[in-house]
Amino acid sequence: MAVNGHGAGLYEGRPVSNLQEELIIVVDFGGQYNQLIARRVREARVYCEMLPFNTPWEAIAAKNPRGLIFTGGPASVYGPEAPRCDPRLLASGLPILGICYGMQLLARELGGQVEPAGKREYGRARLEVLAPEDPLFAGLPPQQECWMSHGDHIVQVPSGFRVTARTGPGLVAAMADETRRLYGVQFHPEVKHTPYGQEMLANFLYRVCGCMGQWSMASFVREEVERICDQVGSGRVICALSGGVDSAVAAALVHRAVGDQLTCIFVDHGLLRQDEAEEVMQALGASLGVRIDLVRAEDRFLALLAGVTDPEEKRRRIGQEFIHVFEEEAAKIGQVDYLVQGTLYPDVIESGTATAATIKTHHNVGGLPERMQLKLIEPLRYLFKDEVRQVGLELGLPEEIVWRHPFPGPGLAVRILGAVDREKLEILRRADAIFTEEIRSAGLYRALWQAFAVLPSTLRSVGVMGDERTYAYPIVLRAVTSEDAMTADWAPLPVELLARVSSRIVNEVSGVNRVVYDITSKPPGTIEWE
Repeated sequence: MAVNGHGAGLYEGRPVSNLQEELIIVVDFGGQYNQLIARRVREARVYCEMLPFNTPWEAIAAKNPRGLIFTGGPASVYGPEAPRCDPRLLASGLPILGICYGMQLLARELGGQVEPAGKREYGRARLEVLAPEDPLFAGLPPQQECWMSHGDHIVQVPSGFRVTARTGPGLVAAMADETRRLYGVQFHPEVKHTPYGQEMLANFLYRVCGCMGQWSMASFVREEVERICDQVGSGRVICALSGGVDSAVAAALVHRAVGDQLTCIFVDHGLLRQDEAEEVMQALGASLGVRIDLVRAEDRFLALLAGVTDPEEKRRRIGQEFIHVFEEEAAKIGQVDYLVQGTLYPDVIESGTATAATIKTHHNVGGLPERMQLKLIEPLRYLFKDEVRQVGLELGLPEEIVWRHPFPGPGLAVRILGAVDREKLEILRRADAIFTEEIRSAGLYRALWQAFAVLPSTLRSVGVMGDERTYAYPIVLRAVTSEDAMTADWAPLPVELLARVSSRIVNEVSGVNRVVYDITSKPPGTIEWE
């Protein structure tokens, strides 16, 4: 929905937190773990933002950070296309921690020597700390494991640096120039395979950068409420609820700031999960007092989807019809000034940095007619999914909303392969509910990023139920673990659980005679099937 430009809302160009002295900038050189670095810094109760490697010094200096972290990346520092930072960052006097490529860049730019390794160092390695008094390794064991992923290595550290850790004879694993507060580690402290990595990051943040750890979801809520109040004033705000945690938390946060100035529009397009509309209305409407206009539009959407089998065409029709319904309902409210969206930080990173590959298009509400001229409020724009859940709990949202698995905007329409109709929706809705019930009963729901059922309605197979031959649909079960949905692993659910789910679905859901389990990771597959 075209508002006055994506990102032209409350927070563009400035950090969420007023605690400027606590800001750390993560300089992104394109590594696979870079979002994880930012999350680990947040876990240490220090606010951080990620900026692309080519961000000019003026833009970084304007944010007044306490320190910088140079991330890993796939390039070689000696390559002609190797990403470089503004050299003024190195002369800024700010503490810098270089990780993997970031360390190699520090070494090369400051006069050290980096060369291709004769043998790539990848996976677990034994780390020997040579300088236990070094701030980065303070209080940590002299021998520990770490996780390596690099093809180059440092053969000579720059002048003023000393080698503080190694993983083998002559293999530089860490270096430090304590006078200039410049540090580098060849391994990845942000991954769980480096057991003391979080402590190393905390040492950099607290001992080197002087942070106090004042970032928390309680402080975030207080500051955002104040900021939204100042921005909105007496204006009117609308929010499109999807049933997911992001829009629910965004709505609850804005409601705490402006109360009845907010109206939420929840379009039930008939493609929701079982009891989803009722749960959202209870959680936000009845429990928190948020004003919600529930629009029952199942007939409109199913009429548009009749006979449509192409997944992109399904998405297009659902998206366009949603806009029409949303515009109609917004017009009934009268003058509206602001639109709330549940944009998260990974969305911003994916679409806004020079190093992040775009894997999916932006999936929040988009395409509002120009004439609506709404200003954008994105209160979760600098948060990761786990932080959004914490905010939801802080705001008093029930756990069944806060911990609900992600759900695609087009709903069950993209989990039905083939044409969509009421019968297929009911089959899939019931099978999905059984899968979810059993996962919750097994205590595994929160351990999974997503778990859901898929109905490949273009397929039918022969089965035997009782003494009769059947010709019915299969149900595909999908469960994955993930940090941020950029990559995902299939979840090795207990065989007993899968057997129980299969038995229940075949016996309780009419029209199904077979259940299969998807064991494909992302990549090469995607989390959703369409």
